[in-house]
Amino acid sequence: MKNAARFIGALAVAITVVACGPGAATPANQAARSSGQAQPATTPQKTLVILARGEPPSLAAKPFQAFSGSLAAPIRLFNAQLDYVDEREGTHAYLAQALPQVNTDTWRVFPDGTMETTYKLRDGLTWHDGARLTADDFVFAWRVFATPELGVSASAPIAQMAEVRAPDAGTVVIAWKRIFPDAGALDQGFQALPRHILEDPFQHLDAEGFVNHPFWTRDYIGLGPYRITSWEPGSSIDAAAFSGHALGTPKIAQIRVSFTADSNTALAMMLSGDAQFVSDFILFYEEGATLEREWASRGGGGTVEYAPALLRWTAIQRRPDAMNPRQLADARVRRAIAIGMDAQAAVDVTTGGRGLATYTITSPQSPAYRAVQSAIAPRPYDARIVQQLFEEAGFAKGADGFFAAVGGEPFKLPVATDGGATNERENAIFVDSLRQAGVDATSVVIPVAQLRDLQARALQSGLSTGGLGGKGLGQFISTEAPRPENRWSGNNRGGWINSEYDRLYQLFDTSLDAAERGRYTADMERLMYEDVGIIPNLFTVVVNARAAGLTGPVVRTTPDAGMGIQGISTWGWTS
Repeated sequence: MKNAARFIGALAVAITVVACGPGAATPANQAARSSGQAQPATTPQKTLVILARGEPPSLAAKPFQAFSGSLAAPIRLFNAQLDYVDEREGTHAYLAQALPQVNTDTWRVFPDGTMETTYKLRDGLTWHDGARLTADDFVFAWRVFATPELGVSASAPIAQMAEVRAPDAGTVVIAWKRIFPDAGALDQGFQALPRHILEDPFQHLDAEGFVNHPFWTRDYIGLGPYRITSWEPGSSIDAAAFSGHALGTPKIAQIRVSFTADSNTALAMMLSGDAQFVSDFILFYEEGATLEREWASRGGGGTVEYAPALLRWTAIQRRPDAMNPRQLADARVRRAIAIGMDAQAAVDVTTGGRGLATYTITSPQSPAYRAVQSAIAPRPYDARIVQQLFEEAGFAKGADGFFAAVGGEPFKLPVATDGGATNERENAIFVDSLRQAGVDATSVVIPVAQLRDLQARALQSGLSTGGLGGKGLGQFISTEAPRPENRWSGNNRGGWINSEYDRLYQLFDTSLDAAERGRYTADMERLMYEDVGIIPNLFTVVVNARAAGLTGPVVRTTPDAGMGIQGISTWGWTS
């Protein structure tokens, strides 16, 4: 352990030199400073260094440029919406004075099945550059998001919106095409856009030019608790507390978001004091346990939190032109593979037993879980059933102990995962358990640097395992399948298309009755289970760490809780 500590300490020195270099001011930052906004003084003056897994391609709450959700942790720092979903799935008013309530003037359901929700904005809201926020910025945003060429018009909640109106500068009215239960919890699904900055680019640039405009990164102007002061590409973002934030000026005056996907770097920076908070998907269980032990050996130093709030699931390639092996089209083969992936072993090894093996998308902490449990049976690892199903599908084991189709064609299965020590360990367990059951599986690792290439990920030939947090059932409808026309966005990476599932989700998504939604949830889970559209594996722990002296960070408790760094305006220092 002493040798490990010396290694980590030496690494911290090297990382600090790289990560803490100054960045140049950008035009947007200069505009914010020239607006004359007074920034708060805090005691002591200390920059909070937050570690994020990687550099987001966009800072928008609802980005056009799709990318892995593991890169999105910093987004809430720079954005504010009409409402927000907290770490416990609770919804709260944000830019709005109050949330709309069903059967009142703020949430009206009409006889023809359409709806209307109304929001009154808080008084005196401004953008980071000092310009006034008005309801027209929401109207403009809806026009932008509803433009098909930009790739998000078919996503929720934009696809469900018929129109956004501004009766006056402080009132936002959203007309809905149909009943939409989540209309009162939009969170990051819908945001205002600064019309005074983006209207000219929107009118004069083509879709590619607009999506890649520097506004979305180094020149970003938002409404969140922090505004950008500099951005060092590939390294870090520096930001200052925004005095016009809707929920109050943040207590910590300066922050730095430093990009690193390397857990050793994160450990080094936390142990040396060069960083004070580690956001999602950098540390996993083993690294978190290492940090706890190191801090304990020093008599304290911080807190590590473990939250079972991320579904690890496996996509099965269903596109005929990308599917390999081709026998993945057979439901018996898919069922055998699902049974041959030892999820409990993965839970034991990668979470120290803190996670939960699952055969459902729905979390056991969800109100609908009881209905789901009664609809489908558990699916534990069983090599004998794997063999039985492969034999029913026309396979037999060869001399090498692996299945081959009648006629001798070997069944070779690539099993891909995101890069990272824990993900790779998990994948190795899945591959090993499949091989023990007679499936010639091999591990494929997708480097973190390639997570932006969603097309390549969507066309992965065999299996592809990843994480999913929030709105799980809705991620597997047909419109969520990545394709060129939606810029390869969407979590339905395997391209599973099932019209009955789509129909059930439509019923679920147009019901305001909780009991009905529970029944539809169970029906969708049963259909997914029987067809093996995807393979739910386990709810793994999301690990965050905070240094001693930093107060306020919270962890989400369920997959449907709000993702990203929550409530940072309330964070503070005790010393």
